[in-house]
Amino acid sequence: MFDYCILCDHVVKYKMRINRRAPAFSAESAEKDKDAGTGNGSDIGCAGKRRGGIEWRTNMKKITAADLAAMKKSGEKITMVTSYDYSTARLADSAGIESILVGDSLGMVMLGYSDTISVTMEDMIHHCAAVSRGAQNALVVCDMPFMSYQTSVYDAVKNAGRLMKEGRAGAVKLEGGVDFAGHIRAIVKASIPVCGHIGLTPQSVNAFGGFKVQGKTIKTAQRLIDDALAVEEAGAFAVVLECVPAELAEYVSGLLSIPTIGIGAGAGCGGQVLVYQDMLSMYGDFTPKFVKRFADVGSVMKNAFGEYIKEVKDGSFPAEQNTFKADAAVMDEIKKLYSGKQRALSEGVE
Repeated sequence: MFDYCILCDHVVKYKMRINRRAPAFSAESAEKDKDAGTGNGSDIGCAGKRRGGIEWRTNMKKITAADLAAMKKSGEKITMVTSYDYSTARLADSAGIESILVGDSLGMVMLGYSDTISVTMEDMIHHCAAVSRGAQNALVVCDMPFMSYQTSVYDAVKNAGRLMKEGRAGAVKLEGGVDFAGHIRAIVKASIPVCGHIGLTPQSVNAFGGFKVQGKTIKTAQRLIDDALAVEEAGAFAVVLECVPAELAEYVSGLLSIPTIGIGAGAGCGGQVLVYQDMLSMYGDFTPKFVKRFADVGSVMKNAFGEYIKEVKDGSFPAEQNTFKADAAVMDEIKKLYSGKQRALSEGVE
């Protein structure tokens, strides 16, 4: 959708209002918008140019954990994707994603580690702060990295607080169920929203013996259910179910009053989350079974890089339309002033 901004004569891309997040459109609100100089009756005005581009903003309120709970109650599915930087977060946010996860998966897809174990608190804070600046509407959930909460309840609360205060997260996520219910409870008591994460928990991959589907036997399915109930009872506002049989995940989702966010857990969960590099074909050749590639952005980028190399090498870039012109009189004067120096350099004279 597009609209016209009376402030700067730009065509501005904008999102339709979503009823639960903004007041309904009316002729009265349109007139107020126009009087305020924010557009010609839409819910958006152009915020001005930045590096030759167009800024846009919306009238949507910031999404909170309470909004996700309301979506669970109404039966509306929740969308979540990962993001690790300002630009990507801004794109996901403007598309209407409800929640952005700053996952410790950044260790693999951004920092080149073989797993998430090496990710530090400083890594998470740095990337979360960037994402938070880009996500104006979506709820930003930040992973607590390995050994930032396992050591003690005190460490869990302290580090969760750092992610909120320094990383500007809207909530934190930690792995584990029954064993970490006390940690979740203490963090929630400190007024920090917590999202749980059970099933395949990547920080425990060494204990699991690899990346394996969880809950396939009666014993492991019971453990998963116990973990889910413990996370809910501890006060978490949502829980991620990773690599769990679809039927079990749907059953668990029905047991809980809080939303479940699935990744490799079927369509019966209350929402879904994917690593954006996976869904856009930007990370390696291997595609996990639970991933759908929604676009081949990786190939588009490689082709664009290749075309850039070609045009730089053959001199076709930058073209005239990509360059700035100097005043001819100025250049003539400059050439006169430095003609001696240029002649000396061409003759090899210091």
